[in-house]
Amino acid sequence: MKITSVELVRIALPLVSPFRTSFSTQTRRNALLVHVTTPESDGWAECVAMDDPLYSSEYVDAAAHVMRHHLVPRLAAAEGLTAARVAHALHPVKGHRMAKAALETAVLDAELKASGTPLSSYLGATKDRVPAGVSVGIMDSVPELLDAVGGYLDQGYVRIKLKIQPGWDYEPVKAVREQFGDVLLQTDANTAYALKDWKLLKRLDAFDLLFHEQPMDEEDVRGHAELARLLDTPICLDESIVSARSAADAIALGACSVINVKPGRVGGYLEARRIHDVAVAKGVPVWCGGMLETGIGRAANAALAALPGFTLPGDTSASDRYYSQDVTTPFVLEDGHLTVPTGAGIGVEPLPDVLAEMLVGREQVPLG
Repeated sequence: MKITSVELVRIALPLVSPFRTSFSTQTRRNALLVHVTTPESDGWAECVAMDDPLYSSEYVDAAAHVMRHHLVPRLAAAEGLTAARVAHALHPVKGHRMAKAALETAVLDAELKASGTPLSSYLGATKDRVPAGVSVGIMDSVPELLDAVGGYLDQGYVRIKLKIQPGWDYEPVKAVREQFGDVLLQTDANTAYALKDWKLLKRLDAFDLLFHEQPMDEEDVRGHAELARLLDTPICLDESIVSARSAADAIALGACSVINVKPGRVGGYLEARRIHDVAVAKGVPVWCGGMLETGIGRAANAALAALPGFTLPGDTSASDRYYSQDVTTPFVLEDGHLTVPTGAGIGVEPLPDVLAEMLVGREQVPLG
């Protein structure tokens, strides 16, 4: 495969409601799309980096910069390029997994389109639809939270994830459990706690949670292992898992018994599949996390979540959870599930008229 052009496309999508976590409040998604062209086909992908380096060290302007000046020239110079060789071609550049993931996915989309192969089939999916959970941000009050959760359950979502932080944990979790009974319920702290706070989390053992997601700093893997011994509620790691190797280490240390796989965070869907394989071999369930993706990223996430080891509902919600207008044909919730795309590649493309309305800027990246 020879890359003939790489285009970076920036779009802006207002969120239907602000999304608040322990580290930020977002009112819109400023998305960076990557469009790769080859003589045989073209491919699309979404870089999941956020506006600011708050979830991770990556952020959208830096992702565009490193693609423009370091990653794309290496891809263009690679001989015999395939999607499976993208990671090797980009390996000399340290870090920047989200930027690398976007390029690898765009190349993979083009490659699979040329052969007529759906991404789900290529990855080894065994399901044609996946259960959809929803992530609920930190609210101004418990009644507001209960209204939001009730609305999502009425829509059919099969799992509720509550963002928590010190001061917003016991009371909201207790209220949701009491109001909605045996709904599948988990928390996500986005590193907001330290080991000294373990008694705050211990109180939540009373509510039969699926797990706590990333309670502490991403580098504190040993601390998570100690926390896991103190709590009855299982620990799930998110930010700490950046590769199949780090997943294997965390499992071996007892730092987690569940893993959230976010393809952008780990460098792409091929590494995400390797994490899946490691976890399955160790008997550890995985699920697919979300980063407020547009339909471009949502399509690929649905394909990944259809692999057999993804036994827990993920964050791959319907388009209208976040956007009144998605950049692709919208993903619609049906009986608590999303349909896995069956078209070649990721199975979706931006709608040209909608893309034009959302467009902030586009640039052709020099190939050398």
